[in-house]
Order: sequence, then C-alpha cells, then structure tokens
Amino acid sequence: MIQVECNDRLGKRIKVKCLPEDTIGDFKKLLSLQIGTSHEKIILKKGYTVFKDHITLEDYEIHDGSNLELYYS
Repeated sequence: MIQVECNDRLGKRIKVKCLPEDTIGDFKKLLSLQIGTSHEKIILKKGYTVFKDHITLEDYEIHDGSNLELYYS
C-alpha cells in the first residue's frame, strides 16, 4: 500500500491509500469517494503532465508520499 496526496489548490489536501498496480482511473474512483465529486470530472496533473486513466501509478513513477495536483473539469 502506498499513500498519495492530492492538492486541489483551494486549500484541500486529500490523502488516498492505494496500490502501485492501480490505474489512474482506479485512483480517481478512490479519490472521488473521499471528496464527493464524480471521478469523470477529476483531472490529475504533475507539472505539465496530465495523467491518462489506463496507465498505472507504477508506470508514472508515483510512489509513497507523492504529491499530485487535482483539477476539476
């Protein structure tokens, strides 16, 4: 299990526990349960990279303690 922190730039920081083998889509679903927003409206970024739903956290080199930027569409 790893713990990834998401920051929505509005002062909300959410910590999500997941597996490195989870896809970004699975991670968005876990995140949406905690924040109460549809997973389809969530966009995850790091720098200028927008993460695609079908790629795993491990492939994006997201590890325990990583920080992601959370945006809404």
